[in-house]
Amino acid sequence: MCQHTPPCPTAEASDREAARPTVAHPEQGWSLLCNGVLLFEDTGELLPDGQIVAPHRPVALAAGSTA
Repeated sequence: MCQHTPPCPTAEASDREAARPTVAHPEQGWSLLCNGVLLFEDTGELLPDGQIVAPHRPVALAAGSTA
């Protein structure tokens, strides 16, 4: 799908979110990447094969907690 040089990561690649957006609808909370991945603002993804990737936004530590 990607026509960029060098090509963007494929939908199967671990860095698939680095692909360039082809359509962006921030008011609706999603973007379509050139590798066919539908990326949502909560970091969830819908892959071209229908597989769902759960949101993976980093969780902030509570104030005063120790790690």
